[in-house]
Amino acid sequence: MSEFTPTVTGTGARARVQRFGGFLAGMIMPNIGAFIAWGLITALFIQTGWTPVPQLGGFGEMSDGTPWPGLVGPIIKYLLPILIAYTGGRMVHGQRGAVIGAVAVMGVIVATDVPQFLGAMIVGPLAAWVLKQFDKLVDGRIKSGFEMLVNNFSLGIIGGAMGVLAFFGLAPVTTAITNVFGGAVGFLVDRGLLPLASIIIEPAKVLFLNNAINQGILTPLGGTQVQEAGKSILFMLESNPGPGLGILLAYLFFGPRAIRPSAPAAIIVHFFGGIHEIYFPYVLMKPILLVAAVLGGATGIATFALFNVGLVGPASPGSIIAYTLVAARGDLLPIYLGILLSAAVSFVVSSLLMGFGRKENREARAEDTAAQEQALADAQAATAANKATSKGTAAPTA
Repeated sequence: MSEFTPTVTGTGARARVQRFGGFLAGMIMPNIGAFIAWGLITALFIQTGWTPVPQLGGFGEMSDGTPWPGLVGPIIKYLLPILIAYTGGRMVHGQRGAVIGAVAVMGVIVATDVPQFLGAMIVGPLAAWVLKQFDKLVDGRIKSGFEMLVNNFSLGIIGGAMGVLAFFGLAPVTTAITNVFGGAVGFLVDRGLLPLASIIIEPAKVLFLNNAINQGILTPLGGTQVQEAGKSILFMLESNPGPGLGILLAYLFFGPRAIRPSAPAAIIVHFFGGIHEIYFPYVLMKPILLVAAVLGGATGIATFALFNVGLVGPASPGSIIAYTLVAARGDLLPIYLGILLSAAVSFVVSSLLMGFGRKENREARAEDTAAQEQALADAQAATAANKATSKGTAAPTA
C-alpha cells in the first residue's frame, strides 16, 4: 500500500470499500507527478491552450502531411495507463508483477481510442495476481540453474497471454461501460433532467471517462444547441471546475497530512489549467467523496439552468479562463456564480465527510503527546546522567 493510503482495518462493508478505494488510489497517487506534467503540457501546448505549439500539442501537420503526434496524446494514451498498471502490478507481486502489468495493459490500450485508465487499474493487478499464483505453484520445484530461465519465460508467456486476453476480453467491457455512461447522460439530457446528470457524470469522470462523455456526447449535442440558440448549457455539464476545486480545497485544509502539500499544485493545474484528471486520484483515495462531487455538480447545473446561461463553444480545457473566453455575452457573472456555488457545496460536503480533519488532529495530538513524553523522559535521563557524573558514579542504564 502506498504511503498516501494508510492501511484500513476492519471487516465491515465500509472498511472493504475504503480498502478498495485505497488500493485504487495506491496505483495512481505515486504517479501524480506524471499527471501534473501531462496537465501542464496539455494546458500550455494544445491548440486551445495558452501557448499552442503544434509539435508539442499534437495538432497541425508535418511537412509530409502526417499529423503531429505531439506529447499530449501519447502521454495520456500510453504513458499514464502503463504507469498505473506497472504500479498496480508492483503492489500485488513486486517487480515481476510490475513488469507483467505493464506488458498486459498494452492489450487494452491498443484495442480502443479511449484512454484506458480503467483498464489499467484492472489488468495490471490481475496480471500480477496470475503470475503470483504461478510463482507459488512452482516455488521450490525448479531445478538449480534453471530459475532465471523459468522466471523470464513464465513472465513473458503469461504476460503475452494476458495482453491478448485484455485486447479481446477487457477492452470490450471498458468500451461497454463507456457506452452505458454516455447513454445514461444522453437520456437525462433528452428529458431535461440536467441536474440529475451529475449522478452519472461525476462517477464517470473519476473513472477517467470524462473525455468520452464530454467530447463524444455533450459537445456534439451542445454544438447543435449553439446553432439553434447561440449558446448551450451542455458545454458546462462535465467541464465545470467547481466540484473538483471544492474537493481539492477540502483536502488542503482537512485531508491527510501527507497529502495536503500536494493540493495547492493540483488546485492550480485543475482550476486555471483546466485539467480535471488531477483531482480524480484524490476521490479514488476516499470514494465517499463522490457524494460531494455529485452534489457540487448538480448545484452548478441547477444554477446555470436557473439563469438560463450557456457557452458559445466547448470550454477546452475546462478552466476558469476558458469559461471566461467562451461565455455567452451577458452570462459571465451567473456562470461565475454557478462555479462558485458548486465549489462551495463540494467543499462543505467533502469537509463534512472528512470530519473537518478531526481524526487527523487527534492523531497529530497523540503524536505530539508521545513526542513530549519522550522528550521529558530523555531530559530526565540526561539529568540523572549529569547528576551521576557530578558525583563520580556511573549513570544508570535503562
